[in-house]
Formats: sequence, C-alpha cells, structure tokens
Amino acid sequence: MTTDWSLLDSFILEKVRETKLPSLAIGVVDKNGEFIYSRVIGFRDVERGLPATLNTNYGIGSVTKSFTALCVVKLSFEGLIDLEDSVVKYIPEFNVKPFGRDIRVKDLLTHTTGLPALGYAEAFIRSVLELDTAWLPISKPEDIILFMNNSSEWAVSKPGEKFYYLNEGYVLLGYIVSKVTGMSYEDYVRKTILKPLNMNKTYFSEEDFRKDFDTAVPYLIDKNGNLVKTKFPFGVTADGGLISNVNDMSKYLTMLINRGVFNNSIVLSEEVVKTVEEKRVDYPYKLFGDESYGYGWMITEKFYDRKLVSHSGSILVHTAYAGYLPRDGYGVVVLANSSGYPLSIIGLYALSIALGHNPEKELKPVFYDRMMSKLVGIYETYKGTFHLSIERNGDFLTLVYRDKYTESKTTLVPVEIKEDYCEFYTLSNTRRIPVEFYIEKERIIMIYERYKFVKKR
Repeated sequence: MTTDWSLLDSFILEKVRETKLPSLAIGVVDKNGEFIYSRVIGFRDVERGLPATLNTNYGIGSVTKSFTALCVVKLSFEGLIDLEDSVVKYIPEFNVKPFGRDIRVKDLLTHTTGLPALGYAEAFIRSVLELDTAWLPISKPEDIILFMNNSSEWAVSKPGEKFYYLNEGYVLLGYIVSKVTGMSYEDYVRKTILKPLNMNKTYFSEEDFRKDFDTAVPYLIDKNGNLVKTKFPFGVTADGGLISNVNDMSKYLTMLINRGVFNNSIVLSEEVVKTVEEKRVDYPYKLFGDESYGYGWMITEKFYDRKLVSHSGSILVHTAYAGYLPRDGYGVVVLANSSGYPLSIIGLYALSIALGHNPEKELKPVFYDRMMSKLVGIYETYKGTFHLSIERNGDFLTLVYRDKYTESKTTLVPVEIKEDYCEFYTLSNTRRIPVEFYIEKERIIMIYERYKFVKKR
C-alpha cells in the first residue's frame, strides 16, 4: 500500500510559515536505510538565496547525548567503565556530593545526579549569541568541573532518585570517555560511530564547519518575527556539539533500528543498543503518560502502543529531533536553522503517517492545537448585548474584555479537549470557574459564569 504523505507536506509548510523557520530538512527511513519520505523546504542562507538540501549540516544539539551514551555503554561492556562506579574514580578532582552521596556514572547518563540544571549551556550559548551578559567561558571539561565546584548545595535530591536534566553531566561523560580511552572524546566518537557508518559529513569542530560549503546559517527569530543572522555557538561538545545532516543521521538511525548493524557490519553490539533503550527513570514531562529516560534517549511504549526512542536538541540557532520505532523499523530526523515550531511534533507526525495513522485526529498535540485555534474569535451574548474575545496564548487561551477605557485578560487552562466539547477553567479570588465550549456543526457556544456566548467570527 502506498503511503500518502501529502498531509505531512501541508503540515510542514504550514508550521514553517507560521513560525518563520528559515529552513527545515526531514527524512523518514525504513530498516533498509531507504528514505520512504524526505523533504527540504527553505534556505540554508536566506540572504544569499541558497536552498537547504538533505546534505546541509545543522547542529543537532542534545541529540549528541545519544552518541555519548552509546560510547559510554560500549566502554562499560568492554570493562573500561563501570556504570555503578562513582564519578570520582575517573575524575578524582570532582568533589560534588549531593546530600553527602557520590554521583555514579549511571546517574550522569540518566540525569539523576540530584542537581537541577546549573545552566552552563544556557549561559554559554546566550553569551556567544550576545543575548545576555552572563558570560561563562567554558572551553574544556576541566572548566565544567571548576564551575560545578560548589554545586552540592544546589542539590534537591539524592543521586539516583529523580530526573533533572543536566547538560554538565554529559560533558563529564565525554571527559570520562577521553580518560579511559586515551583519546579525545571527539576522536572516539569518530572512530566508534561516525567512521563505521560512513557519516563522513558529521563533525564537531569549527574548522570543519568553515570548510563545509553546505551548512545552515544560524538564525534567531526576534519578537517581531524577523530573522536575525547570528553566530554558531562552537564549544559545546559531548552534551550537544555534533553537526550533521539528514543523510548522515539516517545512517545512524538505520544502525540503531537494526540493533547495531549497518551494511551487514556490526558497528555496536545488540546488547549496547538495547541497554541505552531501557527505561531507567521516570521522565516527568508527559505526553503519552509513560515516558522514561534511558541512557541518552527518552522512551515511551505508548506511541500507538509501540516503543518510541527519541531525543530533541537545540542550540537556539539550530534545532533537531531524532526518533525511531525499533519494532516497526522506521526512523525520522528533522533539522532546522532556528527555533520555531517543535521539531519533535513534526517527527511524531511523520512517524504517525508511516504507521498508517492520521495525526490530525490521533496525535494529541496536533489535535489540541487545531481545537484551540478553532475556539479563537469574537463571542457575543443574547442580541449582541456583551462581547468578549478568545485569544491564543501558547497552550492556553485568554479571555479578553475590552472597552473604551479598560482591558482585562483572564487565562483559561485546558481540562478536556474533544471534537464537540472543550472544558477550561480560570480562577477568581481563588475560586475555580469553569469555562465550557460546545462545538456544533454551524456554531460554537461558550458558557462562562452566568453568560452564554456564541462565536460570531
């Protein structure tokens, strides 16, 4: 049966236009490494009118963590790293002990150090892009160790207990890789993953980026929706420093789908691949309800009752998403040269279609988005005696009253979203006030306090 990808084509164009992304590149591969869908839209360089391609390089941000985790786990199977060991065994100068407890290597892998985000990457990237004055000159792992020196007092839980995303932890993992292998982290990734997969256009360094004639110019989108050409934040490494493209990343996903095998050669053992995919700690930001974090990957088993392994990445000026379905043998990578519509949703949309589902009806964030937008408009009471407007504010709606002299805004929090009925609530002097929408074929009715409103436009 031929898959109809026209829904995805329309969705991508809509979201690229809506959020002003300069370019977006996407590829969906099957277990044979063949593209069953690919699309590139927009410009890698807007000013010069240069179109992006499947070979255009983008920073993949935190998708890099999956590479780092694979390297660490591979070394653990080879006996060079014990995931149960304290980090101090490999980095003696590391003296961070949340609540007096040692942080283990596996705590770094699962973001369960007990430390909430310390913000090194945020400060570094924003200062390089001249968005903030919080300059943090981190140029090597030793600088991270120095930066974390007093962070024990910042801990909110003991190691191994709770998930708190920590970029600094993956920098330390890269440092451990270099310590036990005797080569730089970057060289080990090249030797272990990039070279065996023929990912010949994937790299870490500014030098390689400058020599590459097909790279995406980094852009920011300002508050007025204008594109601002800016810099690439070189210097981030094991936590988010890889630069790649759809063609190369499709090889990576193909290898993972095939349990470590690529072109009939074993790149990684099946045990290594399965180990990084195991659920390790509850992931608190739920979409499907069962999300967990493994080693360098987020995992759910409720994507149409299938296991989905995925990760997003962002360095503000470039964004990325990679995900794959081990059982069905599909993988997707999405890359863009700015921050806009979440690439994870576009990736989920693509995988939904690959499985034969309709994401417009069955993918929760897309369905919610459509319904929320449908409710936006001007509402009036009986014979137009009173008017209110409903406006969109991200994942919330805002009820707005305006007259000649005043304006009031009330946030509406969603409770239930269905095709024919939507319930929200707001607070008034701590009292919870329901706001209900009844969606009929020809009209939308809103019930708010003592009033009935009908949408007019």
